[in-house]
Amino acid sequence: MSTNRLNWVHRWVLLSLLAMPLSSLNAATVPEGTKLAKEQHLVRGAGAEVATLDPHKVEGSTATMVLYDLMEGLTTEDDEGNLIPLIAERWTTEDNKTFRFYLRKDAKWSNGDQVTAHDFVYSWRRLADPNTASPYAWYIEMTTMLNAAEILKGKKSPDTLGVEAIDDFTLEVKLNESLPYFPKMLVHTPVKPVHKATVEKFGSKWTRPGNYVGNGAYKLKEWIVNERIVLEKNPNYMDADKTVIQTVTYLPIENQVAEMNRFLSGEIDITYEVPNEHFPRLAKEHSEALTITPFLCTYYYGIRVTNPPFDDVRVRKALAYALDRDILTHYITRKGEAPAYYFTPDKTADMAAELPEYASWTQEQRNAEARRLLKEAGYDEDNPLEFELLYNTSENHKKIATAARQLWKQALGVRVSLINEEWKTYLDTRRFGSYQVTRAGWCGDYNEPSTFLTLLMSNNSSNDNHYKSEEYDAVLNRALQARSSQDRLQAYKEAEAILAEDMPIIPVYHYVKARLVNPKLRGYSMNNALDIVPSKLMYKVAQ
Repeated sequence: MSTNRLNWVHRWVLLSLLAMPLSSLNAATVPEGTKLAKEQHLVRGAGAEVATLDPHKVEGSTATMVLYDLMEGLTTEDDEGNLIPLIAERWTTEDNKTFRFYLRKDAKWSNGDQVTAHDFVYSWRRLADPNTASPYAWYIEMTTMLNAAEILKGKKSPDTLGVEAIDDFTLEVKLNESLPYFPKMLVHTPVKPVHKATVEKFGSKWTRPGNYVGNGAYKLKEWIVNERIVLEKNPNYMDADKTVIQTVTYLPIENQVAEMNRFLSGEIDITYEVPNEHFPRLAKEHSEALTITPFLCTYYYGIRVTNPPFDDVRVRKALAYALDRDILTHYITRKGEAPAYYFTPDKTADMAAELPEYASWTQEQRNAEARRLLKEAGYDEDNPLEFELLYNTSENHKKIATAARQLWKQALGVRVSLINEEWKTYLDTRRFGSYQVTRAGWCGDYNEPSTFLTLLMSNNSSNDNHYKSEEYDAVLNRALQARSSQDRLQAYKEAEAILAEDMPIIPVYHYVKARLVNPKLRGYSMNNALDIVPSKLMYKVAQ
């Protein structure tokens, strides 16, 4: 398909979207005649304590979930995973290198200020500024935004970033490369705007209740660390008249059994997840509440490749081969997860990968090759491999780690010590590299393979493995610069093959998202693989 044809189709899709009432996309849709519950208070499990509510400092899905309620960017996805406008009414491009976004004029900050194009210019410059020390600073470079790479290296000033406010409601973005999926990338949390005056007035304390200014459907009312985060409806939100849920409480419960019990007793409306060992019982006894949805995430074990003995690829491969993913998914997780032999989930749009050769072997064959590799690397019964496996506090993670330890012991005689840390400490340990092997999960920031594969690039600040491969970087850069989708997908396929050969990570399974959801709650998305389920789309019905 020609570039002109692609641009025509792109504009046609946008015009189709714009013909729809924005409120039908961005607010709760309550069928006529529905009897609403008197109390519209939503209680959600958060999985763990939120580390920060600054979108430029955020890490992990827990904070991202809360920020869907507090902050909004230019684009988002609907219930079916289709890209739709949000703060932007529409956008145009002739070459997929220069984009113009036209903002809604009714978008307001929670203090009543107008949301303008200048807010995005300030926010994206802040994200790229090395002084911000954002763990997601690399993301702005992955967009190929003009001068982003040089700014991150300190070679250019943040005010040279390729973003400009043409006027209060027109934002122009210039990229180095033609990137047709660029609007998809703007769904992600780090490219949401922040309120300049608030950040500059309060500094690092701007995220505290009483200081926080957001542009989402809710505003921050209360934050008691390790207890709860409470949000209340934002009367200045652009679709406030269609926001039904009045207050939202997030509970940082790390123990899935405790969370399940609180749901069953009526204290929680949506759990963060469900305990693996109780899944069969829940499916049988509480099928009306149990939801299984697609989820663009991969569960894996990350290896710090610069720390001996894992600087030896034979050791990394041995562990990957000897991990029986079928046992882990069939007997431990048990929710329909797919065993993973490559990083990018199959449900990712334009996903391209081929199964590595070892995936076609029997588990006995994999174990035999793993033993050969370990022996070649100097490890056997007389000198067994010993290492520490880090995981964050969670009964589910503990059970998977315990099973993995036993599988490695049986197949290879490996001795594994399990190390458990609470979420914030776990993030610090990973960031500063004081680990050998760690449980990890990566969820798509947007629906395209690069959201997974760029994680392992040398310049990615979230590459906690410290994996560096010139060959891998070159292949990914070729994908980002590809002129055709065919060339881009071929590069992605080569990238997955390199990961299977170098094994800096051990893919375990591709997720599904299992939760308990109050049957009286409506508007919960069942088909969004990015798990975009903002509270503003939901409402409770009467008994």
